[in-house]
Amino acid sequence: MGDKITLAVQERELHGKKVAKLRKEGLTPCVVYGPGIEPMSIQVAEGELKKVVSKAGRHTPVHLTGGKRRIAMIKDVDIDPVRNEIQHVSFHAVRADHPVTTVVPIHLTGQGESEAEKNGLIVLQTLDHIEVKALPMDLPEAIEISIIALREEGEKLTLAAATLPDTVEFVEHDTGHEQHDEDEERQSVTDQVVASVWEPAALQAANDSSAGDAEDEGDVESEHGEEEAPAGGDAAESAADNKSE
Repeated sequence: MGDKITLAVQERELHGKKVAKLRKEGLTPCVVYGPGIEPMSIQVAEGELKKVVSKAGRHTPVHLTGGKRRIAMIKDVDIDPVRNEIQHVSFHAVRADHPVTTVVPIHLTGQGESEAEKNGLIVLQTLDHIEVKALPMDLPEAIEISIIALREEGEKLTLAAATLPDTVEFVEHDTGHEQHDEDEERQSVTDQVVASVWEPAALQAANDSSAGDAEDEGDVESEHGEEEAPAGGDAAESAADNKSE
């Protein structure tokens, strides 16, 4: 953990369309919710809120001050895409003595220092984030994994190479798939590949092949001779608490 992040907040009385008045005054409407507490409408100085959102992200606890003091995680940020301004932030209150689960970034260290890179090979990061569980004040800002030991093409680095504090653990997920082979070992979260070593030409060929597959899919014609439209993505989940301004 780095320095404690604090944010001064005030209780908010304006809701709905009236919050436009707040924004003109340089205040951003927000909400704080969580287990065992009534959702609380708050307002925050726009400039301070931007700094905190940028620094804390969604994986660092924020100490809300002013009125009732709470520790909270940023759960949802609504940004005006035209003005690039924060319109609303949802904070999820947590208890200092209760573990929380969140996603943190993975940072590779020692880049440019491995024998693989010195020999002209490429170390490609394949996993950017991972879910961890810890008390709010023990949550790491990132998981750091060194790539210095990588030497040859085809080598892979897994999460097992990470050294976690005793108070932090990776979150294991049960896939629900039954094992057909009794001798098959159950895959652990630490078996996930974080980085792999590639020969530049092989990596370029793999990228070209992947791009070609994408083009082929777009050229598939339907039974009626028309191009099929690409399938749309899943609709984004709407935050349950959001915009109850």
